Amino acid sequence: MDPNIFNLNNQIYSNNNDILLEIINELNQIKNNSNDNLIIKNLATVINKLNLIINENKKNLESIRNEISSLYTRLNQKFENNFNNNSNTKELQFNAGKYVGQVANGIAEGKGTFYFINGDRYEGDYKCGKREGKGIYYYKNGERYKGDFVNGMSEGKGIYYYNNGTRYEGDYKNGIPEGKGIFYATDGERYEGDFRLSKREGRGIYFYKNGNIYEGDWRNGLKEGRGIFYFNNGDRLMGDYANNKAIGKHVRLTNNGEVKTEIY
Repeated sequence: MDPNIFNLNNQIYSNNNDILLEIINELNQIKNNSNDNLIIKNLATVINKLNLIINENKKNLESIRNEISSLYTRLNQKFENNFNNNSNTKELQFNAGKYVGQVANGIAEGKGTFYFINGDRYEGDYKCGKREGKGIYYYKNGERYKGDFVNGMSEGKGIYYYNNGTRYEGDYKNGIPEGKGIFYATDGERYEGDFRLSKREGRGIYFYKNGNIYEGDWRNGLKEGRGIFYFNNGDRLMGDYANNKAIGKHVRLTNNGEVKTEIY
């Protein structure tokens, strides 16, 4: 740091020490005075003396400000140079876009961000040049995936936010929902259960916004197989489903205990 900064500072204090003492005396008089006219007079004196200090030392203060600004710029540049020289953070160019982050042996390794030329972006962990670990993938259409990655693909536990407001939370395999998960619709309805190839398949429960519930088998995203439909009035309907509809003979257990047979 330039020692002139401290020299200028000492000079300013020395040159204005007498004036500062006068200002302190004026302020003490204001403190001990109850006469409004005298207080106004004392304050005017204080303001004039402060203006005198400012005007006399304006050039010196500007010199200090400029030197401090210059020092900040030099130190900031020095920090950036040291960071680039001493860390493994680099920028790598690819046909698909640009990677900025930690690098080992010339490939992405650790934390990094990949900017795709199509507008997508990934932020998270890398291993051996591929997305692996925890990360967030932002799609240019506003959708995003947040969760686990394996060998460059979403795999493990994750959350996918669709741009229409719906979302999926659960298991992923080879980049798509596979396993146990929950799908939340924007109207408050939701599905909890098995997924296969991104669709409801296996056993699952669907909660309707009106309070009805379906629990049973699913195939290709539709109710298919054995299931129980719980009505919001307390009735239950048990039977087979195909193509999302009840088929064949069903048994209805009413809310008052009656047992009925229904054909669909």
